[in-house]
Amino acid sequence: MSRLALEQFGTQLAAMLRDLPAGTTADLTDYAVAFWNGSEVVYAFLFDDGSGRVGETFVLGDYEWKRWQDDFASWIAEPAFSVRPELSRRTWSAPVGNGGR
Repeated sequence: MSRLALEQFGTQLAAMLRDLPAGTTADLTDYAVAFWNGSEVVYAFLFDDGSGRVGETFVLGDYEWKRWQDDFASWIAEPAFSVRPELSRRTWSAPVGNGGR
């Protein structure tokens, strides 16, 4: 089986997130999530204080993809989602060049 490509991952993730209620995250790893902001996928780190709160956003580019590809491919095989009420209370925008379009 060929390795999952960044663009393919972003397309699959966007298709899933668009159909879920606002405030839902794709729980990609224990340190990163993704969510739909109404127009595109936004990737974000979780605070490392164990709270599960969504923190700083990031661009999923080639460098990050190479580091985390196996983790994200595992997530695609067994997707996990959470509802995070704090997302509905904040205005989010995706960083320029976000790989999840």
